[in-house]
Amino acid sequence: VWHVDSISEKLKEKMVNCPDALVWEITRHNNSFIKKRNGQTKRSGAVSFSTEKGNLKSLNLFKYSGIANSKVCDIVCTKDNRASLIVKTASKAGTQPKKGKAVIPMNKDFKRVESAINKNTSDVFYRRDLQAALLGKWTKVYQANRRAKGIKKVVATKKGRGNL
Repeated sequence: VWHVDSISEKLKEKMVNCPDALVWEITRHNNSFIKKRNGQTKRSGAVSFSTEKGNLKSLNLFKYSGIANSKVCDIVCTKDNRASLIVKTASKAGTQPKKGKAVIPMNKDFKRVESAINKNTSDVFYRRDLQAALLGKWTKVYQANRRAKGIKKVVATKKGRGNL
């Protein structure tokens, strides 16, 4: 007689890691995070965005995917108008997503946070290809937080063609 507990224990032992490229091939055309805009085909100018966590530029590309890549880093705004760097940690916690990431608060001045981002990612050879995108996103998050705190004026929107 098999018990449910013993079956689930055996399944846990046999769980295998999937290659990143295979996960991408399965999820690239069909997942719940894809938002398609502007047309039906690439020729007509269609763009696929992605709203998944860990996707640095919100583009539906393998390079930026938070689902398909085993190494993911992202900068996010917090509720108190600050920022934090999220880095996906070792694959030991592959079955426990909540334990599989490190959240590093970024609450210093601009240059110190910039060096902290470099020290936690590209200086330790963690996704060096995303260094420019990480620093670009940090710049935008920093500017948005300054506007939300009232330190910097909100950019006025243009209203029509003839009015300056």
